[in-house]
Amino acid sequence: MINEHRTNISGLTVIVTGAGSGIGRATTQALGSAGANVLAVGRRLEALTDTAEGYPTVVPFAADIRGGTAAPEIVHAAVERWGGLDALINNAGVFAAMPLAEVTSERIDDLFITNVAAPSLLARAALPHLVQAQGTIVNVSSTFGHVPAPGAGHYGATKAAIEQLTRSWALELAPHRVRVNAVAPGPTESDALASAGLSDELISQVKDEEAARVPLGRRGNAVEVAEWILRFVDPSASWVTGQVMAVDGGLALT
Repeated sequence: MINEHRTNISGLTVIVTGAGSGIGRATTQALGSAGANVLAVGRRLEALTDTAEGYPTVVPFAADIRGGTAAPEIVHAAVERWGGLDALINNAGVFAAMPLAEVTSERIDDLFITNVAAPSLLARAALPHLVQAQGTIVNVSSTFGHVPAPGAGHYGATKAAIEQLTRSWALELAPHRVRVNAVAPGPTESDALASAGLSDELISQVKDEEAARVPLGRRGNAVEVAEWILRFVDPSASWVTGQVMAVDGGLALT
């Protein structure tokens, strides 16, 4: 059943990156359930097709957001299909555990290209349409964007950048009535740890350690994060901009 606050989302056109799994999949499906038109973007078409199954207003679009022409192509696909664009969800990102002793320029470049440059270029491509719609951008950060963690400094730096971009864009775009906010999830069940190349044993260890640190005593799930992304997309949040919402079980308080 659609929550009452989601009824304003019906008919909106939204781009979601990283829609093939985790928070991106949960967000895409929640938007689809609420009646939004969603371009579900990711690198794996099969995963995107699974996300879209059963949601007739969700359309898979396979693309690597790091590609030089990806941003305008993604935005064009949404606008051509639905005639406009109301919201951009910059969810796609990569995690890398990188102690200082293991830093390489290639690994740093990959983190910043994926987590900072690609969302920026997507926002730039979407901007004329978002201005016309007086729409919104929602960036997905992380607890590590404002809480330090050994071995995750460069990943955290990319998320700190996203949080600063969120605040700066909010001020810059406020005269156009375009809202910009971010959600900062804590440890959330997803494929991120496996995608980072960690072994099953290490993943289990990390999950146990993370759950022990969270004041509410557990890791989160993607649906809980998606709920807050939808709240920012909803036009009823028309007086909220420049905010970074921690959805982390209280982890940032520790």
